Amino acid sequence: MSSIPVTTDCPILVWMLSLNREYTKEEYDASYHIIKECVPHENIVYNPQNADTFRQMMKSMLPLLMMRHRRIPRAKWRDCVTPAGKHWIEQIPDDLPPEKFLHSMIGYHLATENSLCGMAMTQGIQRKVVNIGLGMKQLIAEPRGVSVRAYVESFAHKLTPLELSLMAPELGDEVMLRRLCIIISLKQAYIKAIGQPIGFDLSRLEFNIPQETVIGDGHPLTGWEFRIFKANLGVARKDLLVEEQYQCVCAFFRGTPDTKFIWHDSQKELESWVQFINIDQMIKVIPKLTA
Repeated sequence: MSSIPVTTDCPILVWMLSLNREYTKEEYDASYHIIKECVPHENIVYNPQNADTFRQMMKSMLPLLMMRHRRIPRAKWRDCVTPAGKHWIEQIPDDLPPEKFLHSMIGYHLATENSLCGMAMTQGIQRKVVNIGLGMKQLIAEPRGVSVRAYVESFAHKLTPLELSLMAPELGDEVMLRRLCIIISLKQAYIKAIGQPIGFDLSRLEFNIPQETVIGDGHPLTGWEFRIFKANLGVARKDLLVEEQYQCVCAFFRGTPDTKFIWHDSQKELESWVQFINIDQMIKVIPKLTA
């Protein structure tokens, strides 16, 4: 992937890592050593039997991979964090002119959902680039066997009456599930972009999808860009290849007078700003991540 150009309009890139197969203990150990050496702020407990810790490590290696692609050595950048927990990468200025240094900050947000790890990032000045968030929701009713209607109802406390009205049972299971996942992903992306903790009351936000508007605590939220897209994965589960679909949203505050909802429905539209990789590709590059 090409480097993010130095510009003031904060171009967005997203990387999606598919956990498309089981991992080996050797792969787990290699990942663990890299995290300990290069991402010491990630306090991951060593437990090769725990798939959640492997997923956490894969997610935490995405910024390393991104900087490796930009050919910036690990010793030449540092990971910074705001009081609200928003991360950005600052390059060691060395030979960068002041203006270029000012616009070289890389804000990013990491997310996981079942077999998918994601990173949304943008470059520009620090106070802008940290306002980025990524939301992801698998299009599946859980636990297995529960009806879509019951699954939607289990989210009722996170939705407004208007949002629930967009998921009426007569629309059918597929539409109900898709709309639920879109709205939950939008809310997740927004609260992560503003640095809110996990316990944030999602019903304080209302996304009116037909009108493409959003309000928070009864007031219109303007200046936001929401990019809405899907990730389709093929995941090996023992001897079976299972197809999984994820609804994804990248939220970024641009400070414009309006709020934009940008829908990406085709793979071709995504190729310019979303990159998909898998476990094999990540493991293969591990020896180079410390350079």
